[in-house]
Formats: sequence, C-alpha cells, structure tokens
Amino acid sequence: MNDNHAMALYLIGDVQGCNDALGKLLEKLQFSPSRDTLFLLGDLVNRGPDNRGVLRRVMALGNSAQCLLGNHDLHLLAMHLGLHPLKRGDTVQDILQAPDRDALMHWLRHQSMALQQGEVLMVHAGVLPQWTIAQTMQLAGEVESVLRSDDWPHFIAQMYGNQPAHWRDELQGTERLRVIVNALTRLRFCTPEGEMEFAHHRGLDETPSGYLPWFDVPGRQTAPHTVAFGHWSALKPMQRSDVLEMDTGCVWGGCLSALELHAHGPGQHQRIEVACAPTSHSAA
Repeated sequence: MNDNHAMALYLIGDVQGCNDALGKLLEKLQFSPSRDTLFLLGDLVNRGPDNRGVLRRVMALGNSAQCLLGNHDLHLLAMHLGLHPLKRGDTVQDILQAPDRDALMHWLRHQSMALQQGEVLMVHAGVLPQWTIAQTMQLAGEVESVLRSDDWPHFIAQMYGNQPAHWRDELQGTERLRVIVNALTRLRFCTPEGEMEFAHHRGLDETPSGYLPWFDVPGRQTAPHTVAFGHWSALKPMQRSDVLEMDTGCVWGGCLSALELHAHGPGQHQRIEVACAPTSHSAA
C-alpha cells in the first residue's frame, strides 16, 4: 500500500457489480483520484448486486480510473441494444432500467480492450501466443475504434460466435474483430498453435486434452513481459513474474483484490484484499 504522499498505480480484478466491496477496497488503499490511478481489468458488471453503482462510481473517477471491457461488459452492451436477452444469473436490470442508462452505455463503449503501463500489458482474459504487446495493442485499438463509432450496434450484432478459433493476419471484417474480442475477453485455453477453446472454464486441473492455458504455450510472444488479466476466478494463485491473475472471485464469495504497480512492473507488496459476500448465482 502507498503512503499518503506518493502517487500509486493499482490493478484491480473483476468487480462484477460488487460496488460495496469496491468502495471498501478503495478506502483500504486510501485511494485519491487526484493522485492515484486504478486499472480495472474488465467485467465491471453482472452477477453482483449493484452494477449501476459500480459504473457510476468509476465514471466519476474520470481519468484516474482506466478500464478494460470484459465479456460481461460487452454482453451488457448487447442487452442494451436488445440483441441478447437477459440470461439466468444476469443482474444488470438496474442499469437497463436506469434513467442515465444511455450515458452509462456511452461511457462503457468508450473503454479499452487492452492497456499498457510500462512493461505490463493488461487484458481481461488472455493473449494469443503469436501476438506481441505491440500487436495486441494495435488489434485492441481496431475493436475500440468500431465500438466508439456510429457503427457499434452492427459490430455488437456480429460479435458472438466461436469461429474462427485461431488468428490469421489476413483475417478481415467481422471474423477479424471476433477473434480479437474472443481472445481478449474469453480466452482461457488454446492449442500450442493458438486455436482457442471455450467450453472449459474451471481450474488448471481440468485442462482439456490437447490444450494449454494460454500463458503456458511455449514461445508465447508476450512471455518476456508481464501480462495482467482477470476473467479466471478458478485459477489458484501463481507465483510468476510473467502473469498476474487478478480475478479472485469477489462475486463468488472470494475477495476483491488490488496490486500496486511500480515503475517497471508489479511491486513486491502483497495484494490488498477485501472480503465479499457470495451472491445466490452460480459461476459462469
């Protein structure tokens, strides 16, 4: 944790509508929006009890909160457009019925698909093994440009699907954007060649045959750096310098976690955590 004077940068994992826990974590960090910066790693909403409160709180922080879009955030945009119905366990009705719904959705679709701070790359879910940090940021920017454009409803309508399952540089249009979105917001397992698999979402002891966790693929181009990600609450803590898993299962009765970043990467500090009350929904 920082002292009362030094600027601090914090990574925070999946909040998923747990606004009370987020408030307690910021208090524990002694967070000052005039001094410090938060990097929230996506899935700001859904499954938790106060999604509207999370978005309003983070919006109010302005540039001191840098946010990624996760799969649940994109799902909310699809529901806002009427393109996807509410699914069992969805709790975003508070946003969909909010008087400031349009402003919240406008803000949400202007958030990032990937962020970089020094030698740390931040994504919600994962990075394909053949992507460098520079390429990841470039591809994320392609999706961000469409999301922020007037054509964003058409993009959201075409976004869903598991195919193509692997990246090719020559991909164009909808297929290209879909692979980028799936890698950055849904990826857990892939083959050594980078073909993605989406059926399994448990821990590493249930790795499907022929696949690896994306961060264990030999020759991964981002391996010399640190990749911070959320999305995978079933992961057990890994003491590694190349990956930082930040989803500690807040919405499932775990913790909401923060980790301070220093000039060249994560510090040696322990994670700062606040306990969360479990919701009535099962994991998805």
